[in-house]
Amino acid sequence: MAGGLIGGGSKRGKHRPMSEINVTPMVDVMLVLLIIFMVTAPLLTASVNVDLPKAEAAPAPQDDKPLTVSVNAEGKIYLQDEQIELPELVAKLQAISQGKSDKKILVRGDKGNSYGTMLQVMATITQGGFTHLALLSDPSGGAAAKKN
Repeated sequence: MAGGLIGGGSKRGKHRPMSEINVTPMVDVMLVLLIIFMVTAPLLTASVNVDLPKAEAAPAPQDDKPLTVSVNAEGKIYLQDEQIELPELVAKLQAISQGKSDKKILVRGDKGNSYGTMLQVMATITQGGFTHLALLSDPSGGAAAKKN
């Protein structure tokens, strides 16, 4: 079909090739790339494995990208994706936020952590002058999930 000849079989033997572009293979490749990006994009959001506790709450509106402090099940602290020690946390936060104490900081903690560990991390951040602090939870449900 794409390589067909115009004019059928004329007696003189003059055959002109079809000059239309077949875009079907290009559309197929673009659809495959779209599917690949749709599958991999959610996997790139959080690389520190933390099992968040369940809670029912509406997500807070976000105006700019907040900093994320994560505490995994072993009690190791991560700033974004980089492991960090607790005494260095405030200095790194101040360096990243360029001295702006109103920068939003999200704290993610594994549900296996003790209350004291999470309180110590949050107290360290607030002692550093940061006031916009929020705890993250898994929004897939708490009390409603237990009823079902």
